[in-house]
Amino acid sequence: MNTINLKEKFNLISEHYKPCIIGEVNNCLVKAVKFKGEFLWHHHDSEDELFLVVKGSFRMKFRDRERVVREGEFIVVPHGVEHCPVADEEVHVILIEPNSTLNTGNVTNERTIAQLERI
Repeated sequence: MNTINLKEKFNLISEHYKPCIIGEVNNCLVKAVKFKGEFLWHHHDSEDELFLVVKGSFRMKFRDRERVVREGEFIVVPHGVEHCPVADEEVHVILIEPNSTLNTGNVTNERTIAQLERI
């Protein structure tokens, strides 16, 4: 059992929207990711996702609304809900989601990362 320094972990991440595994708990992965710009519209058939903002803020777009998630806040996106994160400035986010979760959900393209790096 070790402590995890989030600042150190985020310093190791250079690419936006490329999550890295920093921990595991009960068949869920804890991931660190940096957002900047717009990701892509997608959903997850069977996985809920928790997005916890460590630094900055971003907008989570849904087809019928939009929510701003600020530093120190989190949002849970239930499975099946189409969403698209957008960040005007760089944001540091912790994701907590089942280990089966693919970053692009139901979409497969150049942004899909099948094997995540563990840092």
